[in-house]
Amino acid sequence: MAVLSKIRQKSALLIAVIGIALLAFVIGDVVRSTGGGMSRNIGEVNGQEINTQEFLHKVTQAEKNGQMSNTQASIAVWNNEVNNIILTSEFEKLGLQIGPDQLVNVVKSHPSFANDPNFQNELGQFSIEKFNSFVLMMKNSGQEQWNAWLAYEKELEKFGLQQMFFALIQGGMYTTQADAKAVYTAENDKVSFDYVTVPYSTVNNEEAAIDDASIINYMKQHENRFKSELTSELEYAYIPSVPSDNDKEAVKEIIEGYLQPTVQYNAETKKNDTLPGFKTVKDIESFVNANSDIKFDTLYYAKKDLPLEYQEELYNLPVGQVYGPYVMGDYYCITRAVDKKAGASVDAAHILISYQGAAVPGASRSKDEAKAKAEEILKKVQADPSSFASVAALETEDPGSKNNGGKYEGIAKGQMVKPFDEFIFNNAAGKIGLVETDFGFHVIQVVSKNDGVKLATIARQIEVSDATADELFTKATTLEQDATKATDFLATATDLGFKIEKDVTVRPFEEALPGIGNQRSIITWAFNKDTKDGDTKRFDNADGHVIVKLKSKNNTGLLPLEEARPIIEPILMNEKKAEIIRKKMNGSTIEEVSKNTNASIAAVTDVTLKAPLLTSIGYEPTVVGTAIATAIDANSKLINGLQGVYMVKTKNLDKATALNNYDSYKNRIENQERSYVQMRVMNVLKDKAKIKDNRVGILQ
Repeated sequence: MAVLSKIRQKSALLIAVIGIALLAFVIGDVVRSTGGGMSRNIGEVNGQEINTQEFLHKVTQAEKNGQMSNTQASIAVWNNEVNNIILTSEFEKLGLQIGPDQLVNVVKSHPSFANDPNFQNELGQFSIEKFNSFVLMMKNSGQEQWNAWLAYEKELEKFGLQQMFFALIQGGMYTTQADAKAVYTAENDKVSFDYVTVPYSTVNNEEAAIDDASIINYMKQHENRFKSELTSELEYAYIPSVPSDNDKEAVKEIIEGYLQPTVQYNAETKKNDTLPGFKTVKDIESFVNANSDIKFDTLYYAKKDLPLEYQEELYNLPVGQVYGPYVMGDYYCITRAVDKKAGASVDAAHILISYQGAAVPGASRSKDEAKAKAEEILKKVQADPSSFASVAALETEDPGSKNNGGKYEGIAKGQMVKPFDEFIFNNAAGKIGLVETDFGFHVIQVVSKNDGVKLATIARQIEVSDATADELFTKATTLEQDATKATDFLATATDLGFKIEKDVTVRPFEEALPGIGNQRSIITWAFNKDTKDGDTKRFDNADGHVIVKLKSKNNTGLLPLEEARPIIEPILMNEKKAEIIRKKMNGSTIEEVSKNTNASIAAVTDVTLKAPLLTSIGYEPTVVGTAIATAIDANSKLINGLQGVYMVKTKNLDKATALNNYDSYKNRIENQERSYVQMRVMNVLKDKAKIKDNRVGILQ
């Protein structure tokens, strides 16, 4: 669609669009409902209940305004509710409040305003005048929109309080000179040492096998690292509902039939009439509309706009000739060339300079000022046409083309408003000029003229026939029956041509499954209280059939084994391997250990604790740290590293020159740590909060 059409639509819907966008940002308190249907709360935080009816209402609002799925909306609303309750409690403890003057400063820093060109002046800075005009528009748009804005102001207050809260914490952070010096020395103290190592890879994994009980025990000892919500483990087989070869051939035959004349009985003349086929029919549009799943298209297409796979054939097809049948996506097609036209479409670029009262909202300059600026830009780009794209990126007030150097490609005649349209079609490529429309003044560059072809295409969708659908359904029901009996129904599924997935872990509010995409109904079933371990069920939809078996539910509060094993097993396995290796590494010096293990002695030079890398081995901070702490020419004890067991002999420690002060390091550390404040504080507050989540029981 042309840029001017887009601008026209945006100006007509400005208030509604901005209002909805702002509300979607916070997913917040639009309507408060006391509710009566559900007595059980959806959850509670530190004893404060989250009302089910309110929660569901907010989910509906978020789903509508945020253009997200119901599941995504429920997750977003839940996180927002939990965070609000936790933070509001902290605000009250500290007595934080925001007044009207502070609220204006909040608006200036809020991304919904600060980054929106509708609220910026010509220098790209926040304009309080434009913001006030916007608020006035909201007030004049009706009571519903004004109430929505007032509700959003409350959310702005929350946003501002959050800024204050985290700013207070950031302001209270302090790095000592000792901390800064420690970072300095870690980056600049350089150690050189010899070492001998026996890698963990020299011990077979079978000698250090880790059982499930050991992994579970490790998780229990480190609960904070391995916390998990409810999970279920599934296995399933699926067969997609796709057309068979017979289905494709049947559609191809239909398409080919349109190429030939047909005989049809004429009730009026009581004779058989011979009707022309697609190759010779005169009324092409009626023929296409009567026989195609996609209606006749009157547009002219440039070569670059045609499907790449058939671009040469279709563009070079002589007028009156037919190409096909050919497959395009889910369709069998035949195409006839109807016409060819020079200059059928135009690639053009423009720089829009608007003014107060034009159809583009937010402009503050007068019409005379806009015209003067446009004329100045016109002279500049006429003097140097190659600068048009860079000037457009800086000056144009059309957000739709700003990031593309003001350029729009493939503009068809009549797509733009009349003055714009007439200029680009009545002037040769390279012409630069100025026109005025309802949207302001346009400095226009005609980039290129494109020849176009008009094509008539009959397309028939390749669909699953009833016979194929019946065959797939029979296979699915057969497998479903087998799944209730067999311990490994996936083997049967493979024989029947199904695709399979094993050991799939899902969580209550996920939507997608590997291989089959969005399958919310399956995940809901997996967490239903009536679904037991070992249960199976067939799920049918337009995309195919899925037979699912619930292997197990995990309500331990810890990660499921299959997720924890890749993390924990290497740690525990290396501990076992280290015990085995240590028994072989006899000796009190690296020379003795080398002799007893046949491991060579290696050397590293000038490594730091900040970058503790051993050549050909990798990251080994404990080894490097031990070398720094070991006296010159002394041998360390055995060290359990990340890749093996080591002994080091320190050869030299080049300590960094002491500084008069470490302020630059101090500032860097503080800035780095402050950037993590919000995330870390919220994690701590949530860990300490008593959160009760009833969503699984209510929303399933």
